[in-house]
Amino acid sequence: MKVRKILMLGLILCLTFLTGAAQAKTFVSIATGGTGGTYYPIGGGIADVVSRYAPDIQATAETGNAAVANLNLIGTHSIEFAFVQNDTAWWARRGEIMFQKPFPNIMAIATLYPETNHLVTMKKSNIKTIYDLKGKKVSVGAPGSGTEADMRCLLDIAGLTYQDMKVDFLDFNNTVDRMKDGQLDAGFVVGGYPVAAIMDLATTHDVDLVSFDDKFFAALQKKYPFFVKDVIPAGTYKGIDHEVVTPAVMAMLAVDAYVPEEVVYQFTKALWEHIDEVQRVHAKAQMISLKTAFDGLSVPLHPGAIRYYKEKGIKVPEIK
Repeated sequence: MKVRKILMLGLILCLTFLTGAAQAKTFVSIATGGTGGTYYPIGGGIADVVSRYAPDIQATAETGNAAVANLNLIGTHSIEFAFVQNDTAWWARRGEIMFQKPFPNIMAIATLYPETNHLVTMKKSNIKTIYDLKGKKVSVGAPGSGTEADMRCLLDIAGLTYQDMKVDFLDFNNTVDRMKDGQLDAGFVVGGYPVAAIMDLATTHDVDLVSFDDKFFAALQKKYPFFVKDVIPAGTYKGIDHEVVTPAVMAMLAVDAYVPEEVVYQFTKALWEHIDEVQRVHAKAQMISLKTAFDGLSVPLHPGAIRYYKEKGIKVPEIK
């Protein structure tokens, strides 16, 4: 009887220990995008790597509605990590454009890869620069979207307003459909190239993409520092046989400032020390690099991420 009691006591102590160990795990979620997009598979790859290599974290990638919705989730402490765009994160911290109030708790782990601004034109419209949009029929993106907000920035630098054009507020697919029907001279699309909708348009119509010169970039980045310079290679789209130099925003991994420093440190460390495994999950993930982790950084880094970068001897930018 005594032996049985001792065994039972040992079993209870063992189960108690295991339960306590299991409870020590910190469970976090990463808001991504739709299953057909880029954010979701890359987010899944990051969640897998973090769960396997960060000793105290169990991470899960969740589908989401991309940048604006994800920033609202972080801003209201509804999720720990999220894929966003650096431009929308900039506005979210300030409570501008599509955000009714500021979310100062939005911080960053790193920027990831560029999401390119495409100013698509019909060749017959003879639009060679952004200044040529005056008097033209132009789609500037869905109302309240990150695409439309980017277009506002570019027009601001060009000294143009919506009143200078005949404006439609359309998403990617509707923009392309209107261009096919001859109802638009130009349309604005933001996405990693090649964008399927533009590829489809270019197979049946003569289109072009607008380039931006160094003077424009200098003015743009001075006022809106979240933009980076990107180059769409010649031949990316049918009939466009020249390089296109254009602004891009950056996909960014954001985090709630309320997440403990140790958790973010472990998350960041696991991400970068096993980035080769993440890079295998999607072609766009191959562009994620420690060398470009601060390109277009628009919000402050979380202290946990800063701790990792300083350990690696990497100079951390000061973002206010």
